[in-house]
Amino acid sequence: MLKIKVVNKGHHPLPQYATTQSAGMDLRANLDASITLKPMERRLIPTGLYIALPEGFEAQVRPRSGLALKKGITVLNAPGTVDADYRGEVGVVLINLSQEDFVVEDGERIAQMVIARHEQVMFEAVEVLDETERGTGGYGHTGVK
Repeated sequence: MLKIKVVNKGHHPLPQYATTQSAGMDLRANLDASITLKPMERRLIPTGLYIALPEGFEAQVRPRSGLALKKGITVLNAPGTVDADYRGEVGVVLINLSQEDFVVEDGERIAQMVIARHEQVMFEAVEVLDETERGTGGYGHTGVK
């Protein structure tokens, strides 16, 4: 199991997996006072967490499906990326896509964080690409059924 160093300046427990096969861990709002998000309003919500990821890993901050479905609350830059060399506080950019105010309470589970490997690449400029069966087809080219 990968170990990640974390500083918790918040007043909530560290994120943890809800089940043995969960991909993400819930992130909680770390607030001194509740925040009201009006319809179409976006805010950076602090978590109180500072992490040191190993090289070759990122933390992806993703919406919680229940908040998205039931309340219209999502992560605006989903998935947000926390790079391995970032040492600032992990924040969550929430947006209210509903038509009603939404109150973010201290300790509320507002997003999930997935730790993932990634690769860095070097682009090689060429004049043409190899041919494939798909070719340039995209954006629904296979039809609706």
